[in-house]
Amino acid sequence: MSARLFLELLAIATIKISFCYGSYVGCIENERQALLRFKQDLKDPSNRLVSWRSRDGDCCTWDGVVCDNFTGHVLELHLGNPIELYSHGSEVSYRVESMLKDSAKAYDAYERAKLSGKINPSLLNLKHLVFLDLSNNNFDEEIQVPRFLGSMGNLRYLDLSGVGFRGSVPHDLGNLSNLQYLYLGINRLHAENLGWLSGLSFLKHLDLSLMDLYEVSDWLSVINALPSLMELKLSFCSLFQLTPVPLANLSSLTTLDLSFNHNPNNLIFGWVSGLRNLVFLDLSENQFKGSLPHELQNLTSLKHLDLSSNQLNSSIPDWLYRNSHLEFLSLGGNNLEGTISGALGNLTSLASLDVSSNKLEGNISRSWERLCNLNAIDLFDVKLSQEIREVLNIFSGCVSGVLEYLNLENTNLFGRLTEQLGQFKNLKYLDLKYNSLSGSVPVSIGELSFLRFLDLSNNKLEGVVSEIHFANLTRLLSFGIFGNSLMLKVSPDWIPPFQIRRLVLGYCHLGPSFPLWLHSQKYLVSLDISNSGIVDKIPNWFWTSDFRIPYLNLSHNQIYGEIPNLTEAHRYVDLSSNNLSGLLPLVSSNMTLLDLSNNALSGSIFHFSCHERNESKEMKILKLKDNLLSGELPDCWMNWQALRMLNLDNNNFTGNLPSSIGSLSLLQSLHLRKNNLSGILPTSIKNCTSLMTFDVAENWFVGNIPIWIGQELSYMVMLNLRSNKFDGHLPTELCYLTFLHVLDLAYNNLSRTIPSCIKNLSAMVSIYYDEANYISYGSEASSFFEIVYCEDAVLVTKGKAIEYNNILNLVRSIDLSGNIFSGVIANEVTNLKALQSLNLSYNSFSGRIPETIGAMTSLESLDFSANQLTGEIPQVISGLTFLSHLNLSNNNLTGKIPTGTQLQSFDASSFVGNDLCGSPLPKNCTSIVLTPAHDHSGRKNGNEHEVNWFYVGMALGFVVGFWSIIGPLLVNRRWRYLYLFRAGYGGNVPHNIGNILSNLQYLDLGNNSNIRAENLGWLSGLSLLKYFDLSFMVSRSL
Repeated sequence: MSARLFLELLAIATIKISFCYGSYVGCIENERQALLRFKQDLKDPSNRLVSWRSRDGDCCTWDGVVCDNFTGHVLELHLGNPIELYSHGSEVSYRVESMLKDSAKAYDAYERAKLSGKINPSLLNLKHLVFLDLSNNNFDEEIQVPRFLGSMGNLRYLDLSGVGFRGSVPHDLGNLSNLQYLYLGINRLHAENLGWLSGLSFLKHLDLSLMDLYEVSDWLSVINALPSLMELKLSFCSLFQLTPVPLANLSSLTTLDLSFNHNPNNLIFGWVSGLRNLVFLDLSENQFKGSLPHELQNLTSLKHLDLSSNQLNSSIPDWLYRNSHLEFLSLGGNNLEGTISGALGNLTSLASLDVSSNKLEGNISRSWERLCNLNAIDLFDVKLSQEIREVLNIFSGCVSGVLEYLNLENTNLFGRLTEQLGQFKNLKYLDLKYNSLSGSVPVSIGELSFLRFLDLSNNKLEGVVSEIHFANLTRLLSFGIFGNSLMLKVSPDWIPPFQIRRLVLGYCHLGPSFPLWLHSQKYLVSLDISNSGIVDKIPNWFWTSDFRIPYLNLSHNQIYGEIPNLTEAHRYVDLSSNNLSGLLPLVSSNMTLLDLSNNALSGSIFHFSCHERNESKEMKILKLKDNLLSGELPDCWMNWQALRMLNLDNNNFTGNLPSSIGSLSLLQSLHLRKNNLSGILPTSIKNCTSLMTFDVAENWFVGNIPIWIGQELSYMVMLNLRSNKFDGHLPTELCYLTFLHVLDLAYNNLSRTIPSCIKNLSAMVSIYYDEANYISYGSEASSFFEIVYCEDAVLVTKGKAIEYNNILNLVRSIDLSGNIFSGVIANEVTNLKALQSLNLSYNSFSGRIPETIGAMTSLESLDFSANQLTGEIPQVISGLTFLSHLNLSNNNLTGKIPTGTQLQSFDASSFVGNDLCGSPLPKNCTSIVLTPAHDHSGRKNGNEHEVNWFYVGMALGFVVGFWSIIGPLLVNRRWRYLYLFRAGYGGNVPHNIGNILSNLQYLDLGNNSNIRAENLGWLSGLSLLKYFDLSFMVSRSL
């Protein structure tokens, strides 16, 4: 209890002072009995109340009990949880502790220290009680706030925060007219109105955090009627509604916390501006939009201002830099733009600055040298584009002596790290990851003896990190150098001076031997030594119960040997991409993630999946792809109810899918690609209504595509049934899958036409680029690691199998190739404007390419090859500027290839097997081209330099006499192809053309309405003619 609170309670308590001589007799008996009855209804697993014994007569000596020294009456009960998850020190201490504390161990101690049970009404016998603190316990047998507490009229202080109460707040608390401190936060309470607060006219401190006040529209008016209020905390209260704002009538209010209400109503700023004595203001996480509220410039006493995690999108206003009292400023997590003014240097009282996660840019100004109280700086994602040496120079003066927290992650810093870092003797937290820092790691880092968190990951650092770099880092709890070109070189018997919690050394060369110094680290929570060049077995001690690492990543090494059974300590294990062999290990039921992909594990998975059948598993992510596992899939999946992702791709599994797969109601991703599974898809899978990815490609499944895929699996994003034996038609129910990004049904036996309802696949019509580039199925996070469960998939596009992960959410693809679809290509297909890849090759589609295909402006790959398409290539295809792969080969297309930079850049193989001409084919449509003459079988005719075809296409804009062009051709009797389609020629066809061009095989005079023929007898001389077109030609003999 603070000194101020103690003096206030001392002043308001009624204490009778006796000047008579006599002996002190201890506490009042009936009050002692009341406390014992109170204890009887409590559970105390940590023995906090062990001193509360019936044979010990003086209850005033019991832990947590404070009595009047002269009367013996119980005045105060201090029974709040004594374990604090985080200390109430500086902002820096909170940041560091919240990230680095052994959260599991601390949380266990915190939970064990909680009193539970119920609150006995015997407390009513404590008539003189003025202080009652029951905070952060768990009164699990007491659902609601006990109403009898409203009868304890002498209470000045009541703290019931964090005890798990539910339901509505009893209005009886309004009877506590002497109450000055009321803490009801961090429960699951709600209130329809706050009228009961009007009876608490002396109230100075009120905390209703996490209380649901959504229905309370007049909350501001009620609060305004409490003139003595000094502290108000209403965070997480769902304060959506706001009546017309009255003028603030709270001249004593110094602390206001309205954070996490997601209230976009900016009217609140007008009310706040009247709180002229406000010192602490937290309006974070409220979705406020627009510029920084100018009303706040009236709060000249403000020391703490938190507007973080809103949607403010202006520049930082100049008036903010004039508040010389400001000690804490947090504007992080907005959309603020522009530069950080050098006027920030005027805030000489500033101790903590956070402008992270905005759109700010520019350099750190020299004026920051004046911020001699600044102990916490968070500039994450501010684009400084500045040399690291310049930044450290600015801070090397008075700032270096006080700075404890420095976050410069992803700030576009460059240059070499220098020994300047050694000047910052008080640094506890240093984050420089995701920059372009170069050179070696300075040895002076080893002098920062207070350092607890150090992360240099994802830079361009190189060289050796040795023991000297850690010489004095005895307090180090988290260290990361992931993604550099570094080598950690220490002696084999090295024992680090620290006991680390988080160690991230991925891509740092540690091998070839397994690092034995890890054995000395007894409190590791997170270890990442992936891609570290280890070619060794994992030592036995690594798996023992006294070496417990919850998060473990040893992937992408060359570790060999077998995996022992994994203990309950291991919750996240990634051993993928190694040379591990043998059977799958047994795992504990509380493991959450297991990735053993890309190893040489073999045998059945029956023992693994059916172990302890009656015990439910907590596994969310299970990846066993790319191994040698075999046998049938066991029917034990009902024990794996927590699974979100199951990947068994590329093994040797056989048989049918077990029906128990359908019991995985939370499953979002199912990969069974490239096995030898067979039979029909079990209908039980329709119960997996959360499925987003379903990939059973390259198996032997048969039957029709189930209609329940479209009816029940409405969240489907990727559906891959490629290379199976499915038959029948494409069910129209698939058109219900409005979230579908990828549809791959290639190489089955599907027939009929593409249904016109395909236009309803709305996710293929447009892409929302404000979404994440990857597909995620949730995440796990703690102080030491963060795991995002990301989807990966192998998709065939542009004729190649490509693995996608980081940009998978941006991919839109349809592949129906290798089936027996027929009919015309429906125009509705071209409504899918966001489609990037469309493959309809190796089917029996007929008719023309849709003229509306030009609307598919996102197309990068288009394959219509090996069909029966006819007509010309639509000119609009040349406008598909993103097209990088095109295959129209082996159809019956005719005419000229449309001109445009896109189409002429493709290889001629994209167009072969048609009757096309023009670039990139050797056939030139507008001029005579000398090419070797071949007969129909492809053999040369003996004269390799003669022209054997001629083509003139498209109207010339005027009519040319037929003889003017045909006359010179009659000189050469070896012409075999004559194309004059839509060329605009006129005149009569010469009668002797049949005798002179007797080798002609292809004659096209169509769409030349000015060409005439007196008769068609001349055709009799063209005995080798295979194709001719006289459309729209005038003939008097017909």
